[in-house]
Amino acid sequence: MPAPKNSIRRSLLVISTIVLSTVLTAPVALAAPSPSSKPSAGSSATADPSKSPSKKSKDSKESKESKGSKAAPPAKMSTVGGTRLGQAGTQVNLASGVPVLPKGLSARSWIVADAESGEVLAAHNAHWRLAPASTLKMLFADTLLPKWPSSTEHKVESSDLAGIGSGSSMVGIKEDETYTVHDLWLGVFLRSGNDAVRVLAAMNGGVESTVKEMNEHAEELQAFDTVVVSPDGYDAEGQVSSAYDLTLIARSGLQKKDFREYASTVRADFPGETKKNKKGKKVRDSFEIQNTNRLLSGDYDVPVYQGIAGVKNGNTTNAGATFTGVAEQDGRVLLVTVMNPEKKESNGVYKETAKLLDWGFKAAGKVDPVGELVPPGSAAQAGARPGAGASPGEAGGAGEDAPGAVGGKPVASAAAGSGAGGIGTALAVTGGVLVLLAGGAFLVNRRWPLPDLVRRRPHP
Repeated sequence: MPAPKNSIRRSLLVISTIVLSTVLTAPVALAAPSPSSKPSAGSSATADPSKSPSKKSKDSKESKESKGSKAAPPAKMSTVGGTRLGQAGTQVNLASGVPVLPKGLSARSWIVADAESGEVLAAHNAHWRLAPASTLKMLFADTLLPKWPSSTEHKVESSDLAGIGSGSSMVGIKEDETYTVHDLWLGVFLRSGNDAVRVLAAMNGGVESTVKEMNEHAEELQAFDTVVVSPDGYDAEGQVSSAYDLTLIARSGLQKKDFREYASTVRADFPGETKKNKKGKKVRDSFEIQNTNRLLSGDYDVPVYQGIAGVKNGNTTNAGATFTGVAEQDGRVLLVTVMNPEKKESNGVYKETAKLLDWGFKAAGKVDPVGELVPPGSAAQAGARPGAGASPGEAGGAGEDAPGAVGGKPVASAAAGSGAGGIGTALAVTGGVLVLLAGGAFLVNRRWPLPDLVRRRPHP
């Protein structure tokens, strides 16, 4: 590129940085206006809902928006990440050489983003606040994962399992049995176990304090569409998120090595119940659990997606099917979130996600973005110091799982693991390693890159 163009580009980037800084320091009410649409009738709530923060209580009326096939996106939506992302309908810059969007998309909301650069390649009602179902467990994990070493043990009490909603997905945790934190997180990620969530929340001081921390973390990530009421994602009045926010949350979680490991685990052994054998000796067998993410584990009508590495699926009466997935092909990593496909077909949310991933990999580098995934608030305030404000192992931190940090060595590969509780973990890494940016390039380029991404080995 000729020198004059470089100068112009640098000037534009500096101006963009100033504008971004102004936006990020603006009041939340301006960054994420409350939708004006009225909720439909009917509700579904947990048996033990926690109160959401008072400043977000005004959003409680939005919990029922996703119910009813004729629901429409609100007239006003958040413009975090760009003004076009706050507009209803499909946003994409089609031009010569850019592939057309796939046919047959029926999701109420979806987004396709580059996980490294943060560019939003295309979106549809990206900021529509809808019930998130178990995709909200990504925020639960991103908030609580740093709390305990994976080897920490906990004996389950009856109070730990109190308040689990009727019909919840369960991994099979038993009272008076002891589990490691590693076991519990496998239950959260693979089986979407609300029982595992409740036990971890109890270890964290209870549901109410956990919900408070999750809401605070959502604000730090600038996921202003998100209001947490129940930490497991079970339908609850006032509980909402958006395709944009879920993508931000997934991107933050994927900065953590253990998050990536759990999200990419296909199957594992889970501790069973202690019983006496024929000789009267107490024994505790295990049973296999498999990841319910069908792009990772496959199904009769959905093949394993090439390069898939997680992240989380969900399905409730109010939310319908929801899913956030991350995949890598040819060194490029994409994040796709799909919320509530209206076309009723088997594994529809995975089929639509696969179509959007296919489109994204073909369009990347050709299509002009329609917006961006903003960095967490602390990273934005840190300016040119990309690791400031984040502790080791957290998003943006220079911990052991941030191989691209200054002074660190990128991890080129990882061996497949098969330890207790980790059978089938997808730890194969091939292709280019994504490196953390250094110095002042962070805010100028507005990148929130992904370190050594683990991904699923394709079936032979």
